[in-house]
Amino acid sequence: MTEPLLQIDGLSVTIHGKAILDGIDLTVAPGEIVALTGESGSGKSMTALATIGLLPQGAQAAGKLSLGGTNLLSLPEWQLCEVRGVDIGMVFQEPMTALNPVQTIGAQVAETILQHSPRTPRAKARDKARAALHRCGLDLPLSRYPHELSGGQRQRVVIAMAIALRPRLLIADEPTTALDVTTQAQILDLLQDLTRTEGMALMMITHDLAVVANMAHRIAVMQNGRIVETGPTAQLLAHHEHPYTRALFEASSHQPHLPPRPDSGPLLSAQGVTCTYPLPRPHPFAARPSFTAVHDVSFDIGRGERVGLVGESGCGKSTLTRALLGLTPIAAGTITLDGEAVFTDHRPNLSVRRRIQVVFQDPYGSFNPRHRVSRLITEPFHLLPDPPKGPARDVAVAEALTAVGLSPDDAHKHIHAFSGGQRQRLAIARALIIRPELIVFDEAVSALDVRVRAQILDLMADLSASYGLAYLFISHDLSVVRGVTDRVMVMRAGRIVEQGPTERVFAAPAHAYTQSLLAAAPHLPAPAA
Repeated sequence: MTEPLLQIDGLSVTIHGKAILDGIDLTVAPGEIVALTGESGSGKSMTALATIGLLPQGAQAAGKLSLGGTNLLSLPEWQLCEVRGVDIGMVFQEPMTALNPVQTIGAQVAETILQHSPRTPRAKARDKARAALHRCGLDLPLSRYPHELSGGQRQRVVIAMAIALRPRLLIADEPTTALDVTTQAQILDLLQDLTRTEGMALMMITHDLAVVANMAHRIAVMQNGRIVETGPTAQLLAHHEHPYTRALFEASSHQPHLPPRPDSGPLLSAQGVTCTYPLPRPHPFAARPSFTAVHDVSFDIGRGERVGLVGESGCGKSTLTRALLGLTPIAAGTITLDGEAVFTDHRPNLSVRRRIQVVFQDPYGSFNPRHRVSRLITEPFHLLPDPPKGPARDVAVAEALTAVGLSPDDAHKHIHAFSGGQRQRLAIARALIIRPELIVFDEAVSALDVRVRAQILDLMADLSASYGLAYLFISHDLSVVRGVTDRVMVMRAGRIVEQGPTERVFAAPAHAYTQSLLAAAPHLPAPAA
């Protein structure tokens, strides 16, 4: 049996006296993929940061953490700097924050090489950077900047930086969380290929068991700073011994109960919608070119209907959503809500906007952290001609918080006092407080843990039953879309290529693009009886 490259024995970490990790035992062998899974706060990322020597200020680590026989916990910082990049590479969760926006991708990959080999000629470092990017499937000019790349391309650049010096261990921290299914499949294939061809050990951190079900050799499940269950992937997925593992598995495949939809006529109608963006002039005297992000899109959403919108990044989902909300002007076509135009003389119609609300992907980024909940969730009141004041306002806030499963006392707290799932509930409360007829959920559960995601999906189903809400659910997670929608639309290159009842589209997709999306989506195998 291959000797382990990374061996963790009894690793414990405290931050200002509070226990974060407690007795972690883990091994990773060369060419092996080990997945660390669990909910946010379980200690996955802290284990990775301890491994690479990047624990936050005030942290104290104890135990043994050895790489190839060298105890990393005993090394001073200058020696750890020599280990990072050469022996251990790290792929962070959000590529846009891991990349420098004012440096080209070539310069950033070459920087990793020059940092450890300062005598390397810059031309040779650029050649090595180009080779690393090519190994990650990117044949782009080194002069590109991060903002000129898609999410999947940026993630490949981060991987190229991590493997530029061919480290023995690669740590990937949630590398596919915000990616669409086809890009996610490409990144996972790339990571698997690197372990095969480079012989690297891979520690994969994720909260979604389905992502690693078909790629990891072993899975370790973490809860509250401990590894509660570990074993070969097939064995662990087939037989869950620990209650927490069973709870994660059940949440991953959770399907909310959707109430029957009353057939009470159409609500939103989009006919021939086209959205264009002006592009820079190629030279000062040239005509300004344009890019068509949404091209001749037509669909209806009925009262109380739950509709899904899926497609890869860049297909036009966000542009179409902004047009429906009256935030992006349309070049052609019409959008009406109950017969009333969303745009009047190319200006948004406020009487329509108050009947459509939105829940964004990042609940923390969509709130002002300086204000209390009572002010945050009443922001839509400015759309009302006569918003409630005094006791009536307090009653509206209490009703909205209660409707999403929170306490009226939470109105006096700040947003940082809530967990990710609670913040998303607050975002739904804000959308719900003026009783809209349609809510747009824009990737509203993509960053949530599987158990929190299941709770939010159940909440959406309950609100649909209680308030008769119609919603447009935008997501790259096809399993979630299947469980919370009556009808689904598939978008590609600015066009709706297929739409129909959700079960029919998923069971018998007619368009080749829909078939490719479903084939790329990760699936969690059923446990043994």
